[in-house]
Amino acid sequence: MRIGLLHYSSPPIVGGVEQTLYYHARILSDLGHEVHLVVGTGEPFDPRVQVSTLPTISSKHPSVLAIKRALDRGQVTSDFEALREELKRDLAQSLARVEALIVHNALTLHKNMALTAALWDLWQDRPWRRFIGWHHDFAWLRPQYQPEMHEGYPWDLLRRPWPDVLNVTVSQEQREQLAGLYGVPADTIRSVPPGFDPASIGIWTESTTRMVEDLGLLSADLLLLLPARITRRKNIELAIEILAELRGGQGDDARLLISGPPGPHNPANLDYLKELLAQAARLGVQEATYFLFDPYGDEAEGLDQTTLANLYSLADALLFPSRQEGFGIPVLEAAWSRLPVFCSDIPPFRESGGPFIHTFSLDESAKEIASRISSVLKHDPAFLFRRRARMRYTWPMIVSQHLIPLLSRGEHGQ
Repeated sequence: MRIGLLHYSSPPIVGGVEQTLYYHARILSDLGHEVHLVVGTGEPFDPRVQVSTLPTISSKHPSVLAIKRALDRGQVTSDFEALREELKRDLAQSLARVEALIVHNALTLHKNMALTAALWDLWQDRPWRRFIGWHHDFAWLRPQYQPEMHEGYPWDLLRRPWPDVLNVTVSQEQREQLAGLYGVPADTIRSVPPGFDPASIGIWTESTTRMVEDLGLLSADLLLLLPARITRRKNIELAIEILAELRGGQGDDARLLISGPPGPHNPANLDYLKELLAQAARLGVQEATYFLFDPYGDEAEGLDQTTLANLYSLADALLFPSRQEGFGIPVLEAAWSRLPVFCSDIPPFRESGGPFIHTFSLDESAKEIASRISSVLKHDPAFLFRRRARMRYTWPMIVSQHLIPLLSRGEHGQ
């Protein structure tokens, strides 16, 4: 689909709406759509996304500011009418190939009312199959803007629903506010939140990004990190058994991330890896057990340190069932990364973790350990909030679960 996104500005201008445009445009392009940004100020940020700048769309253009000063006093001038006509011509040309148009803020804010009026005029001929008003703020509902609002045209365009336009707000509260302003049932308005970008916050490496996308890690219920080389004393077979219990008995989409390659000093470690792969297949968890040294790292050295650090920020918990350790540095690294630690009850871990870790006896069954892990995490607000954010509020999730269904509606938003 050919999709137009319109706003006063786009990246590199910094702001919440600009961030929304950036991620919507890129992810829609990932999904095969043709995206065209029409903005007052902005620069290209993705070769797949066309960016057209019409300076008089900007809320800060000198002509727009002069017209706004007159409008704020209640004066509709000839300059307003001239700019409205100019924008009608420019927008008709820029948006000629667009099938669906998403306009941010211009239908409810008074920052460029000649733009609002031009869009209203163009829409009378229904030139786009879908027209979505994406509202982040409302001039008529903000006390600071009330002196600038006046009865009649064009201010009334900001407080009445436009026929056949699908209205979207960024929160449930704003949905209720807009419904009150428009005098329509709240269920006629959609609420679509903004999202967040874990890759940006976590400063992911290229390897991490590829790993997350290839393995679909953001859709998991639980990500367990085992940062160790593949040697028998790490007791990785117990971790795989625990994973199987979590996925089977507890019903969670749990995944196990094993970061290291086979230990380099004992050829038998390659045999151990083969045993672990066979065990995962036998238990039916081969699709959830990830030995990450290949293809996301070096066959001999494993993952680079930055990618490993990314895994600490990505994971939900550390699982470390070693039979023997000299000290257990990953326990401290998990503490610094705010990860709960589930580890074997051996002296080095008790020394480094003190009373703040969750230990289990190596004599316990995998079922018992899995049940304890599940019980702890189900009462951990930090984990539950983290999982909620990961599964509901990443930008790809927002676009796939909310935006795509809106674009798939019938003609003129029906």
